[in-house]
Amino acid sequence: MIKLPGKKTLYLSLLVLIVAVLGVGTGAAWHYYWKGRVSYPSDIVKRANDLQERIISFDSHVTVPLDFGTEGTEADKDTHRQFDLVKAGRGRMSGVALSILAWPEMWNGPNAPHRPTAGFAEEARHQRETRYRIIQGLVRDFPNQVAIAYTPADLRRIASEGKLAVVVSLLNAYAMGDDLDQLDKWAARGMRLFGFSYVGNNDWADSSRPLPFFNDTRDALGGLSPIGKQAVHRLNDLGVVIDVSQMSSKALDDVAALTRAPLVASHSAPRALVDIPRNLSDKELQVIKATGGVVQVVGFSTYLRPLSQPTLDKLNALRKRFDLAPLPGLENALMPGDSVITIWPEQRFGEYASALYGILEEEPKASLKDYVDAIDYTVKKIGIDHVGISSDFNEGGGVNGWMSVADNRNVTAELIQRGYTDIEIAKLWGENYLRVWEQVRQLAKPAQPTAQPAAHAIDRAVEHALTEHAAVAD
Repeated sequence: MIKLPGKKTLYLSLLVLIVAVLGVGTGAAWHYYWKGRVSYPSDIVKRANDLQERIISFDSHVTVPLDFGTEGTEADKDTHRQFDLVKAGRGRMSGVALSILAWPEMWNGPNAPHRPTAGFAEEARHQRETRYRIIQGLVRDFPNQVAIAYTPADLRRIASEGKLAVVVSLLNAYAMGDDLDQLDKWAARGMRLFGFSYVGNNDWADSSRPLPFFNDTRDALGGLSPIGKQAVHRLNDLGVVIDVSQMSSKALDDVAALTRAPLVASHSAPRALVDIPRNLSDKELQVIKATGGVVQVVGFSTYLRPLSQPTLDKLNALRKRFDLAPLPGLENALMPGDSVITIWPEQRFGEYASALYGILEEEPKASLKDYVDAIDYTVKKIGIDHVGISSDFNEGGGVNGWMSVADNRNVTAELIQRGYTDIEIAKLWGENYLRVWEQVRQLAKPAQPTAQPAAHAIDRAVEHALTEHAAVAD
């Protein structure tokens, strides 16, 4: 049976049609994207579409789902996932860092959740290998649409061929154990971005989100452990970009003091907007800038805008039910982080965590305006040359107006509306990251050949690229 559209749908369709028809004559139509609830004047839409065709647009953090490529999540179909090749093409995406996340899976099996066991590390390694093989399969099965980028020059070449360039990224040293040589192995397999931390401390570094259920305490290592410090030098030698997102403040300071290459925060937001340790303080923003690095501002809703009062009320009611004090701030609002959880039975933790995340799921999404507000703030604090764009799609990322990689043009349109120039937008979308990546390569041992512009020449390089493309189009 065919379901007829409701009155509201018909009214909206008629309104879009009327606006489109009027726009033919007046040139003043507004572009509407109903699902994302964003709208821009037609001249901004045209400019955004044009610019998206010409620039390198690179998202530095999209997680590889463990079921990616299976029935219903095929890479070459427009699926319910926030990332697939169809959406990447629609959004004119040039490149993406696909994150191979490795984390102890405490929710598997009967009577979950479970406290850590010896099998947790093996499970994390299995997840890591599964995600790596998914990326291999993606490139193998769709050679005309996607390829691995091992260097910035690769990324530019692949994008120029109309393909999607994939950068292999590893997140969380948990599965590495005490084997530093794992970094060499993964660099040989194509890893070009490495993040020490995720939720919970590991043997290499303290996390910004220690997990009491795993018996974590804040700053248990005081930053980096001895093997974590060795890892910084090894990653520098290998020419792998170090990702400091999710690290504790002390761990980030340790990395910055030890590295000889620029750092990247692949998916972070400013703490001034939402005061949680997962976000970066103004001091941390400056620390990353001082290395010559870049902060890739993340489109993660609850990191961009404080929780609404109704959600806070529900969380406090939940906390009262579990004999926890009212929230003093947002740190323990977004995860079960109270220290008393260390001694809770597993079942009690499971009930509390499930209820907490259920409440957070109902929190209204931040908007694209909120997201670009975060970009504005970061640019004002550390300058246009040190800021980039990331989504955290497939791991909770997404704001109204930018809910998948198909919506990338909306980010560009919002930046245009804010007054950013074409060159500045090109920097945010990829040129800053590529500059950092090339500098990391230059400082590796042995030094690797370079083909990309240094930081002081990036304006000229981007302007040349944009002008050259426009000339070809003419």
